[in-house]
Formats: sequence, C-alpha cells, structure tokens
Amino acid sequence: MPSALVLLADGTEEMEFTITYDTLVRAGITTQSVYVLTPSFGSTNISPPVAKGSRGINIMPDSYLDATACGPGNHDLLVIPGGATGAATIATNATVQQLVRSYLKNGKYVGMICAGSLAAHTSKLPFQPLTSHPSVKAELEPNFDYSEDSVVVSGNLVTSRGPGTAFPFALTLVELLCGKEKREEVRAPMVFPSGTPW
Repeated sequence: MPSALVLLADGTEEMEFTITYDTLVRAGITTQSVYVLTPSFGSTNISPPVAKGSRGINIMPDSYLDATACGPGNHDLLVIPGGATGAATIATNATVQQLVRSYLKNGKYVGMICAGSLAAHTSKLPFQPLTSHPSVKAELEPNFDYSEDSVVVSGNLVTSRGPGTAFPFALTLVELLCGKEKREEVRAPMVFPSGTPW
C-alpha cells in the first residue's frame, strides 16, 4: 500500500491539512503528519508539540521532519499544505526543499496546495504548469506556467488553489497513487451534492 507524508507547521491551513490527510487514509494509504519547526524553535528531544493551525485549531503531529526518515525511499507522496505562516515555514526549510527535489527526481509524487505551492519556487523547480492561492500568484507567475484550474497535474507535481479545492486535490492524489476505481470508492460515501464536478 502506498505511503504519504503530510507536512505541518504553526499556521498551517487546517482544512487543507485535514481534508487531504483524511482522504488519503480513507483510500488505505499509510499517512503520517510531520511537524516542521519554525527556525526560532530550535531542536528538542521531546515529542512533537501541538501545531497551532491558521484558525487556532491544535493538531498533534505524528513526528518531526527528518531528512532520512521522510525520504522518497520510504514514502510515495509528500504533501505541503498552505496557510500563509505555515507555508512560509515549510517552503523556506532547506530539508523540505531537498525532499521536494528528491521525491520528484525519484518518480514520487509531491502535492502542494494554496500558499504551499511557494515550495515549488523555493525548491527551484523548473518552469512547468502549476497553481496556487491567488495571494501568492504574483510570486509564482514569473517562474511557472501559472493556471487558475482547481487542480494542476504536471508530471509528478500536483498543485491546487485553497481550502475550497482541497477535496478535488486529495481525490486526485488518491487516483494517482491508487487508481480511478479507488478514487470513486472513496468519493461516493462522502456524499457530495448532486452535480459536484469531482
């Protein structure tokens, strides 16, 4: 069964984190949350502290960011959610940048949603199609083929726009890892309103 990591920091957008994490688990994908410390936090030997999301919801991560344990040899998907403060912490982290490049180089998937797409820029990914939250469009547009589609798949890089696109983003990741049949199996019991496009 595929394995996924969903990164998390103080200021992460709760819906983007939770909807993605939950949807992956529903598909049977082994999923872990990984806490990315702010530079001022330093190092610690205690269990990961609670991450305080962008709306003040506390989330207990499964582990800390570790380059070896989080590498593409151990997992099939790396997800970077948004939330302005959380995305800034994650996107500027040198270990995250190295992991993004390593996952893609090794044919694994990287998902970025909302301001999390800034990690494509900080990781120095080549010019390619992507999308993001409108608030960071200006930072990405000069270096990428910017799209306003809800979900953009460019090889193994999957990007999306914000909390309102979290479900199609997560379901796209499920399809890429597990196939169309599994996507529909997960989608159906969620009971989206009739006519929902995803």
